[in-house]
Amino acid sequence: MASTSLDDRRADELDSDAQALLDELGEVGAPDLSHLSPEQARTLLGDLFTPAVDPEPVAEVDERKIRAYARDVRVRIYDPDPDQALPAVVYFHGGGWVVGNLDTHDKVARALANEGECLVVSVDYRKAPEHPFPAAVEDAYLVTKWVADNADELGTNRGLAVAGESAGGNLATVVAGMAAEKDVGAPAIDHQVLFYPVTDHSFDTTSYEENADGYFLTTRGMVWFWNHYLRDDIDGANLRASPLRAREEALAELPPATLFTCGYDPLRDEQFAYAEALADAGVPVEHTHYEGMIHDFANMSELAEPFPNVEAANDVQEQAGEAVREAFE
Repeated sequence: MASTSLDDRRADELDSDAQALLDELGEVGAPDLSHLSPEQARTLLGDLFTPAVDPEPVAEVDERKIRAYARDVRVRIYDPDPDQALPAVVYFHGGGWVVGNLDTHDKVARALANEGECLVVSVDYRKAPEHPFPAAVEDAYLVTKWVADNADELGTNRGLAVAGESAGGNLATVVAGMAAEKDVGAPAIDHQVLFYPVTDHSFDTTSYEENADGYFLTTRGMVWFWNHYLRDDIDGANLRASPLRAREEALAELPPATLFTCGYDPLRDEQFAYAEALADAGVPVEHTHYEGMIHDFANMSELAEPFPNVEAANDVQEQAGEAVREAFE
């Protein structure tokens, strides 16, 4: 359902697949992340999101460490058609800047490469609390710059986009904003694909109250993520942590955006606010809202046993790929 207004929201229509997943999580006694250490949370979500199944095939998948301007960063490169010049998408996985890795979000990167007919570079950026803000932002920007600078070698001279989920969506749009400042050597970014991105360090929206508990991502969980990510609360006011706080003239420099949101998500209202802010600044925004979905659903197409898959994940992956294809036609 496409929408840019919360007036269209439908109450009490949680998707049946999402409900089945939540029920199973309750049956196994899965704890709220706020009760865990980062290491425990990484193990829990790693087990959930890395099923023992053969992944969707991509013609070439290459994992390596790149030397990105005095720093080594691990990336996984997905090339669906090595014989063709393709656009590139730099992809940042979700996980609240604390959890997640190249494996937990491998399925989304593969789908994006195949559906988007693009080369995807998935980034294993540094995680908090070991590496707090702005470490993830620095890695995200440096890899994006590396991809732009090496377009001929990578065979990606048809354009560049950034994409990400949740905290990764935050990194994607922050990187787009940094590139739009047009400093020397800044990459030229043509599009941004944002799956339910974090856009503001704030917990005072209606969606934080409505969806505080019981829908996978909780308000307590988001407080936990932010507390691990930021060095101090003052960092939350930094535009590279809270892109919603950017001035309209800065937002106006951003590339067109494809945005996916979901109704049962504590972050829903800040995402709608970001879509509105981009549109008010004159940025073309294609906003698709899944009212019955929960946070992180795009990564729920294949989950470990005994957890049921969420069919809408396949749909949003296809839509994201279509958005990339259309952006580079």
